[in-house]
Amino acid sequence: MNKSESKYFNTATKMDLALISLLKKKPFEYITVSEICKTAGVNRSTFYLHYETVGDLLNETVRYLLNDFLSYFSEGKQEIAFNLTDCDLNELIFICDEYLTPYLSYIKDNKHIFATVLEHNKLFGSDEVYKRMFKSIFNPIMDRFNYLAEDRQYVIMYYLNGINAIVNEWLKNDCKKPIGDISRIITVCIYGLKQEY
Repeated sequence: MNKSESKYFNTATKMDLALISLLKKKPFEYITVSEICKTAGVNRSTFYLHYETVGDLLNETVRYLLNDFLSYFSEGKQEIAFNLTDCDLNELIFICDEYLTPYLSYIKDNKHIFATVLEHNKLFGSDEVYKRMFKSIFNPIMDRFNYLAEDRQYVIMYYLNGINAIVNEWLKNDCKKPIGDISRIITVCIYGLKQEY
């Protein structure tokens, strides 16, 4: 990375962190460019050099957070994402505490921005993210489990919409319910009730 790329990256990171900080204090709709610049320690012209709108910054901030996502998983679990076609089938069962606990911890640690993204998911390009995930993650996994091609969209939508609905409800309640409880609820919804509550 050359000096100008490094400067751009540092400025962008400052603005990402400024937006995250402001989202902890107020709803996205009320955050202004001036507040972002003041919090990040940059001037308005620098903001407009990088972005056209606060929505553009939010898109980048979401990418910034997603890049940090894997750090919540153990090294062995991170490697699974790069080995979907060759790993043991049991390693592709992601609805379990090993995966749900870091996933939910990540969401809780970044709850303000995730609440905003879930509330405005169309605005922030969720459809494009889903298409990429379907191609690079979901489809290879369903290949391994021999799902019919014509059924895959339905199966994935069942999982994603169900888990997103639970996470969205959890976010609405400020993530007050313990992570272990939310993990158990997701697991029960996917696999059915195996033991008494």
